[in-house]
Amino acid sequence: MTKLKFKLLTKNSKLPSYAHSTDAGFDLFTSQKIVVKRGGFELISLGIASEIPKNSYVQIFGKSGLSAKGLHLMGGVIDSGYRGEWKVIIANLGKKDYKFLSGDKVAQGILLPARQAKIIEVKKLKDSDRGKNGFGSTGK
Repeated sequence: MTKLKFKLLTKNSKLPSYAHSTDAGFDLFTSQKIVVKRGGFELISLGIASEIPKNSYVQIFGKSGLSAKGLHLMGGVIDSGYRGEWKVIIANLGKKDYKFLSGDKVAQGILLPARQAKIIEVKKLKDSDRGKNGFGSTGK
């Protein structure tokens, strides 16, 4: 099993954890009490730093229970070379302010393999079945 090393940065920090043995994502917790105002967004400290294995990264995703309340995670990638504090941005699209207490679940992380590509410029791209069709082009 791969080891994912974390350092707790504050007395309120909580080690990430899997809720169930079959979960793909590990839960991430706030290290602060914070209110995300209706229609606003906040940068939320998690109070942790990590050492992610080489050739891996952590993708940060929202929690479905929070999404059902109108809270949207603004996305995030934690690269293997990053050693700073983990933080997430939460937008509140709901109808009322939402209060997080220190230790509340705020997001989830999934450890994934990372690959780099050789990036090159070309003058023409090969044709495909889809072409330039996007944003709803495949129907409902």
